[in-house]
Amino acid sequence: MSVDTFLALLVFAFVTSITPGPNNFMLLASGVNFGFTRTIPHMLGIGFGFLSLLLAVGFGLGTVLTALPALHMALKIAGGAYLLYLAWKIAMSRSMGGQANGKTQPMTFLEATAFQWINPKAWVMAMTGMALYTDADRPFLSVLLISIAFAVVNVPSVSCWAGFGMALRGFLSDPSRLKWFNIAMGVLLALTLWPMLR
Repeated sequence: MSVDTFLALLVFAFVTSITPGPNNFMLLASGVNFGFTRTIPHMLGIGFGFLSLLLAVGFGLGTVLTALPALHMALKIAGGAYLLYLAWKIAMSRSMGGQANGKTQPMTFLEATAFQWINPKAWVMAMTGMALYTDADRPFLSVLLISIAFAVVNVPSVSCWAGFGMALRGFLSDPSRLKWFNIAMGVLLALTLWPMLR
């Protein structure tokens, strides 16, 4: 992979990682509701989960899903259903730190890691990244370079969303504002399913 191609890959990784999507909307809401520090396991889980998904796609899982459309559809349905569940939980949250019963908490490292495997945007990023930047002459090396590029860019990019959420905590300490913010975040998270439904 040439230096120019690797730089283009870094730009692709940055743009796809920092633009709105399920992970970033959830991190924004988590930053507001739980603060930056309590959201760190969620951010690290996104990075690790996406890296594992990227490696799996690069080393053959993408081909399997293309060959088995029923499996691909099942994955989309499971991912969509879980995304709607998460959107509902965010929209119904009414106090910083979670619901009044104390049962709501930030997404854990393992939950965030597992979510990448059913996150529609993560699949699109992984499949597109591998399709665009894998070198047929050096497939193993190019898959590793693509994975390294995303590993370097992903966590700092998604951290911006949690940081922005943290910055909004003072403004959203008013219960009415927080309620409408969480409803808006839940709706936006649900709307990220739209490209998958077309």
